[in-house]
Amino acid sequence: MATTDIVKPPGSGAVGESTNESPRDDALSRQGERGDLEISADDLSTLLRRALDTPTREIDNLIAEFETLRQRLQNDATRIERNIVEYAELSRHVMQLTTIISETVKKLPRASEIGGS
Repeated sequence: MATTDIVKPPGSGAVGESTNESPRDDALSRQGERGDLEISADDLSTLLRRALDTPTREIDNLIAEFETLRQRLQNDATRIERNIVEYAELSRHVMQLTTIISETVKKLPRASEIGGS
């Protein structure tokens, strides 16, 4: 094995001390010392699911809220289109009534004709 310079935990030797251990061997020995900290694939999977649970729920809530807003916008658009059609129809009727009133007023006798002066 090659000689490497590695940093050891406090109390295990001087920093930069030359050793015949590889970094991998050192990591394995430290992992063995901390066996209670070993994490299995199942534990990692569970941890990952827990970590993603809240953001996933928040995204699902946002999607539901956006779908509600989309439906509200579609309803509002339909209502506005209906109001525009009703306004156009009302405006057409007002124009017809205005024309009828104007023609009727033209047919009325003038004030000078009524007074006989």
